[in-house]
Amino acid sequence: MKDGFINLLKPPGMSSHDAINAVRKIFGVKRVGHAGTLDPAAAGVLPVAVGRAAKFLEYLTLNDKSYRGEILAGIATDSGDDTGKIIAAADFASLPDEQELTSLLNKFVGKIKQTPPLYSAIKIKGKKARDLARKDREFVMPVREVNIYKISLVKLRRDTFVIDVECSKGTYIRSLATDIGQELNLPVTLKFLVRTRVGDFSLADACTLEELARCGEERILPSEKFLTAMPRYDLPTHRAKAFQNGLPTDDRNFEGGEKLLAVFGGGVFVGVGRYFKGSIYPVKVL
Repeated sequence: MKDGFINLLKPPGMSSHDAINAVRKIFGVKRVGHAGTLDPAAAGVLPVAVGRAAKFLEYLTLNDKSYRGEILAGIATDSGDDTGKIIAAADFASLPDEQELTSLLNKFVGKIKQTPPLYSAIKIKGKKARDLARKDREFVMPVREVNIYKISLVKLRRDTFVIDVECSKGTYIRSLATDIGQELNLPVTLKFLVRTRVGDFSLADACTLEELARCGEERILPSEKFLTAMPRYDLPTHRAKAFQNGLPTDDRNFEGGEKLLAVFGGGVFVGVGRYFKGSIYPVKVL
């Protein structure tokens, strides 16, 4: 069984956990993990690690993400998307023209304060907010700062509009949609959401569960392909096995500083290491 990452296209209506279980069944292995959880109602890119690559999930660069969302004007729900209960409605929802709406959207570009949805996976005293909300428990969602790098208006219809969003980790597009609705003085809800990119994982290269079942291990990509934030370090070939056995390798001439390194031996990725006091030490290895 190959170790590596899968750029999975999660379908709407399936939780990230369910998607991982589906991958486990396809390959018949238990050691499968994911990064960058997606809401069940959302579709899009879900980074998945298979086998020993799961230990490298924490080193993925996933800070920047991109989404495409369709926002419906005229109703608002308790969840912020079309899976929730309607809590507000307008008899007539009139959206501004393209120029005015674009100008309004640009107000959200930059660092903004955002309150995540009640129905989310954010932990409140160890419990998921959505679980507390379903039990009608009272709690306060913490406000967080997020960074919206860019918002583009893709399409405008009578009562819906489509936007592309480039943002930082931790941004909730459902909350962004709600805040846009408040600026419009209209109830709105997120009708559809697809994550088009997270870090080095992009929608153009993603595969569906059906494609994964058909292609199998062909869709498992080498771990090092996604560890792009780390400088590469090449061990002497004869030291690769020692590194994998937990032994350091002396290198008094290294000038890269004490940082994490993607370590190769004989051109083959062998793990993540760190330079410290004249030696390359293994941190996590294959």
